[in-house]
Parts: sequence; C-alpha cells; structure tokens
Amino acid sequence: MTKKLFAEFLGTFWLVFGGCGAAVIAAAFPELGIGFVGVSLAFGLTVLTMAYTVGHISGGHFNPAVSLGLAVGGRFSWSELAPYWAAQVIGAFTAAGLLFVIASGLDGWSPGGFASNGFGELSPGGYSMTSALLVEIVLTAVFLVVILGSTSDKAPPGFAPIAIGLALTLIHLISIPVTNTSVNPARSTGVAFYAETGAVPQLWLFWVAPLVGAAIGALIWKVLLASDEE
Repeated sequence: MTKKLFAEFLGTFWLVFGGCGAAVIAAAFPELGIGFVGVSLAFGLTVLTMAYTVGHISGGHFNPAVSLGLAVGGRFSWSELAPYWAAQVIGAFTAAGLLFVIASGLDGWSPGGFASNGFGELSPGGYSMTSALLVEIVLTAVFLVVILGSTSDKAPPGFAPIAIGLALTLIHLISIPVTNTSVNPARSTGVAFYAETGAVPQLWLFWVAPLVGAAIGALIWKVLLASDEE
C-alpha cells in the first residue's frame, strides 16, 4: 500500500507541478509562445508520462475524481479511496508550494490567480457558476468513460496512457476559458491557497462537480457500454 500511495503522491505532484507550472511560469511570458494550447498539452503530458511510469503500481489515478469513478465502476476498492485522496491532495499541495517558491524568485512577481480555478469574476472568460458546474461535470464524466474504456480488457493493450493524456489535453482546450479547467479536486485545492484572487471560497464547486461527473461517467460505462465485457 505504501508504494501505491507514494505513486499517487508522485503522479499528482507531477501533474500539478508540470501543468500548473506551465501556466504560472511559461505562459506568463507571451514571447515564449506557449499560450493556453501549450498549457493544455502540458497537463496531458504529465498524465501520459506518469501513467506509463507508475500506473502499474497504483493504477495511475492522480485525481480524487478518477479514484471515485473507478470505485463506482468496480475497478477500485472503496477501502482505498480515502488514502488515495489524501496522497493526491498532499502531492498537489507539495507541488504548488514548490512552484510558489520557484516562481517568487522573479523580481516583482505576483501570484495573482496562480493557475487556480474559478467562475464568475474568477473565470478566465467570465463564465457563470452554472456554466462552470456543467462543463466540469460533463468533461469529468467523459474523462472517466475514456479511462474505463481505454483500460478495459478488450482495448488495445499499452495505449491507455496515450488516450487518457490526449483526452486531458482536449478537456483543457475546451474548458480553460470557462473555469481554467479542473476535473481534478486535488489540482484545484493545491493551488487555490496560494492564489490572491479568492479562489478558496469557490473550491466547493471543483470538488462537487468533478466527483459528480466521475460517478456519472462510471455509471455510463458500467451500465451502457461494459455490460458485455466485464
């Protein structure tokens, strides 16, 4: 169990450090040309690389919503859910803290939103709470369908991390303007406490919506798509 939890800690650390790091550091300099497309790709690459690296140890969740969805889908033990969540959140906090220290080494730097998620005034595009709820629920649900489908017994072996990483990239391309993209409560929690924009009071949405979406996605797979396989 210790190895599983450390793998989840490390994977979530890399997701937040790599994905949010691209947003906080690289995307802060327009001359680098990374933009929100580069940030989207960074998040996808973190999951792809760590899924191949430690996925065989812990399952490569790196996300409390994914852990819940896999439990609902019958692919993960409910008894391990709380320890996985703890490891994921700690990994996210550790990455965010280290990223804060590194980024603050630039004279005149201010954390601002610090890659946090939000709606209303905290939405990059000014989208409403309803829009944020819907996009986070729908995209997390689809993410779980991709995860469950690409890791099913009848899927081509060895390609699941690629499908999952590309799905996360696409998810960011869709929803960065709406919520700055969460679909991951640990990722949202880790950076929110370093932001200067009041992200913490809105954290509830970025726990509720991904968890609800994950459960819906798992049920869609289990009831409508996997009945003849599992």
